[in-house]
Amino acid sequence: MIHLVGDVQGCDEALAQLLLMLDFSPSRDRIVLLGDLVNRGPASLAVLRRVATLGDAAVCLLGNHDLHLLAVAHGVRGLHKGDTFNDVLQDADAPRWIDWIRQQKLAHLEAGWLCVHAGVVPQWSTTQTLLLAAEVQALLRGPALADFLPLMYGNEPRRWHDDLAGPERSRFVINALTRLRFCTADGTLDFKAKEGAGAAPEGFMPWFEVPGRKTAQQAIAFGHWSTLGLVNTPTLLSTDTGCVWGGALTAVRVDGGRREVVQVPCVQSQLPGA
Repeated sequence: MIHLVGDVQGCDEALAQLLLMLDFSPSRDRIVLLGDLVNRGPASLAVLRRVATLGDAAVCLLGNHDLHLLAVAHGVRGLHKGDTFNDVLQDADAPRWIDWIRQQKLAHLEAGWLCVHAGVVPQWSTTQTLLLAAEVQALLRGPALADFLPLMYGNEPRRWHDDLAGPERSRFVINALTRLRFCTADGTLDFKAKEGAGAAPEGFMPWFEVPGRKTAQQAIAFGHWSTLGLVNTPTLLSTDTGCVWGGALTAVRVDGGRREVVQVPCVQSQLPGA
């Protein structure tokens, strides 16, 4: 069985319960975790340990919180007030975990589903999305990671052009794949609005509603947007159901022509400040 799983964000107890509900076996099954493994919840280190033991049976995408952990670990960014991944940074094996995170993907094709953390801009096809993700993955895995990480921050450029190069090109790819919620019809990104689909700023719309986007016929699964909640259509899966905020951790089975949703309610002890 193949399941796509929404944002875990350090909620290891919920992840453990979800795997039990799925009767998950690494020798038989596969999960794709759609980014943000760490932060906000109480057990980021435990999540990394649990997922790493699954080996090739788990595909992990990088979300904005995972990239933030990389930046903090390399001294590029300081801890934010709500960050809860000190358990990773203070672990004796911290270098191993940081290296493990940098090896993960920004986009992945699984059982016909294009999997990303946040979204895909309207100008990109499935093939281009995967190629651009691979470009940035090579930088994250390369020897100059500490030099690259400061360059990935910023909101510009806000619109894709095929001739983008260097840090601007990489920054746009990261922003689209890990931060996107709303954009305009021409693909200009918005980074302020975080509410549901009905809260689009004037002139903007959810990225998946842009008319004529090149991936309109491609099944796409994503997380990142807890205020959007579960969206389950033939070609669109939104799986971040806000476990860390009191919602649920969601897995959706996508293989064999079946579509099955499995959810584990938030455990109260997972909530920040609980």
